[in-house]
Amino acid sequence: MKLTVVGGGSTYTPELIDGFARLRDTLPITELVLVDPAAERLDLVGGLARRIFAKQDHAGKIVTTTDLDAGVEGADAVLLQLRVGGQAARQQDETWPLECGCVGQETTGAGGLAKALRTVPVVLDIAERVRRTNPDAWIIDFTNPVGIVTRALLQAGHKAVGLCNVAIGFQRKFAGLLGVTPSEVHLDHVGLNHLTWERAVRLGGPEGENVLPRLLAEHGDAIADDLRLPRPVLDRLGVVPSYYLRYFYAHDEVVRELGTKPSRAAEVAAMEKELLDMYGDPALDEKPALLAKRGGAFYSEAAVDLAASLLGGGGSPYQVVNTYNNGTLPFLPDDAVIETQAAVGARGATPLPVAPVDPLYAGLIANVTAYEDLALEAALRGGRDRVFKALLAHPLVGQYAYADGLTDRLIAHNREHLAWA
Repeated sequence: MKLTVVGGGSTYTPELIDGFARLRDTLPITELVLVDPAAERLDLVGGLARRIFAKQDHAGKIVTTTDLDAGVEGADAVLLQLRVGGQAARQQDETWPLECGCVGQETTGAGGLAKALRTVPVVLDIAERVRRTNPDAWIIDFTNPVGIVTRALLQAGHKAVGLCNVAIGFQRKFAGLLGVTPSEVHLDHVGLNHLTWERAVRLGGPEGENVLPRLLAEHGDAIADDLRLPRPVLDRLGVVPSYYLRYFYAHDEVVRELGTKPSRAAEVAAMEKELLDMYGDPALDEKPALLAKRGGAFYSEAAVDLAASLLGGGGSPYQVVNTYNNGTLPFLPDDAVIETQAAVGARGATPLPVAPVDPLYAGLIANVTAYEDLALEAALRGGRDRVFKALLAHPLVGQYAYADGLTDRLIAHNREHLAWA
């Protein structure tokens, strides 16, 4: 089995490598190719990857290359983990929206739109090259904004499934609080990528006992602290929102906070420098503890599980993924991409039936889906008016003066990545 990681020079990659090594019985990789245009980073990450495989007695071959076409040739699955523009672009995404009084964040709001505009054309070019080389390969997208990128891939006819680590993070967290194994925890996880709610936590499968009320009663303070939301909010809702919902539920508070401290991008850039120095140490043969602070917790387990199921192996029967709605949420079009529990196999992902969604959540889901429609149109066709309309539609913007100012800033800061600008 050959698997290719595009963006393999990412500091995330050793987390992925560690999972491939530990879970080789689930996903028996014989060849792993790391593709990245940044040759120096790729050499550092590739060296550590080989040492991790060797330490854990994994017989698979690890290849590094800057040649995308060579890297994807013959791959059974291609995993995308790109950051177009690097941390420098992320730094901009997190700062210029604050000038207009809006949240600066890399996957939602104006910053998320900027990332989508930079990313979608690049991902589609990669996917076309994969299809020319190996039309049967699955594409697993971990590149943010996952919902928009996955929709672009699916609409272009690619065999693609989107992946995020939010759900598996909740699964692992809840399993620890309940004292059970993660495989016993089934989430009623519904919404869009980075806009989801856990409406039930069931033990044993989709029909199991819902223990979410017990979790909130016994561990509500700890869960609220993790989400940085007041405990009474969780009690009143009776659900556990994704931590990204704080940008919506406490927008003005978050904007004030972001204006008084260094950006997350600056923190990550410093961390990446330290990690790359570590990766260059020939004695290092395991992922360093610092990597846990970089983000992407349990990413490797989720990626292995999904790839194994898509390639006919031993993955879990149900997984939270990003895929076409196809009637699952009746208030959305079929070609909207939702994030939900799905049955995953060699033919792809099929969402499980979902109980009716409360209007409190359905309204926001529908609103953000409309924004994603416009954002994808802007990413595919370009133009200032399309960018403006997408921003005006986003619930974190929503005022024409803000949308105008943000449009000008977005184009100014991203001109080198926008072919039409």
